[in-house]
Amino acid sequence: DRNIGLCFLTPNGRFLARVSGKVKGNVLLRKKQYQVSEKQDDSVPIAASFLLGKIYNSRKVIERALRDHVMLVDGDELTKASAFLKQSLCTIPQCNSIGELMAFEGSAAKIYFGVFNQLILQQKEEFAFKERSRRPPLDNMNSLLSFLYTVLTNETVSALEAVGLDPYVGFLHTDRPGRPSLALDLMEEMRPFLADRLALSLVNRKQISGKGFTQKESGGILMDDETRKTVITAWQERKREEILHPYTRERIPLGLILHVQAMLLARHLRGDLDAYPPFFWS
Repeated sequence: DRNIGLCFLTPNGRFLARVSGKVKGNVLLRKKQYQVSEKQDDSVPIAASFLLGKIYNSRKVIERALRDHVMLVDGDELTKASAFLKQSLCTIPQCNSIGELMAFEGSAAKIYFGVFNQLILQQKEEFAFKERSRRPPLDNMNSLLSFLYTVLTNETVSALEAVGLDPYVGFLHTDRPGRPSLALDLMEEMRPFLADRLALSLVNRKQISGKGFTQKESGGILMDDETRKTVITAWQERKREEILHPYTRERIPLGLILHVQAMLLARHLRGDLDAYPPFFWS
């Protein structure tokens, strides 16, 4: 009745099930979504917008570290990474295929995560980061990131369903059975701003510690219940913070950003907006 969804996850953050109210699907909107997803010429501009948001916001995370912690980081290394991402922002709009976009996305992600360890200012031994590892996460920071990405994915699914879009039919990520491709598309621009920054804050402010993580026989890293509770609490508190949305120019809680972006995407597909405006963190 209140349109509040519940997600059930395993202790290491793997999605199990979701309980939600009635899906308010708009059949005409979804038909348009399916038509656009089948045509590369129509999909590429939308996919490019998702990546522009992701790379811009990733660069913003690096620039914030250079501004706020210049004495604690390798300025030259971060400056080079920032310059590479800036160049990528100029190249993305020139791409003509999803394959080209994914290639640039991969390069940008490699550069970004290549300097991510520089952004860890406290507890560097317990949360040392070498590279992104997923299934399973092989260190404490990857475990934290994977958990936050899972939470973000499921909230993105709910936001898309709320505006009548099908979260399983995307424009950047290819369709696979059981994969919420559009949710993965939309969350790309949100990962640096919502998940990565929160992970860094939790570690740098020592709100969590390495003692809250254990290694399983498979090599994967698992968070304990107390750490998971701390992370979820911080996530909910973060969502209550207000921000001026760069496109609508309205002050909204961070928790509504996904819903606003989903609404803007739906408006573009309906023809009310000439293009999908990605979220640029200011």
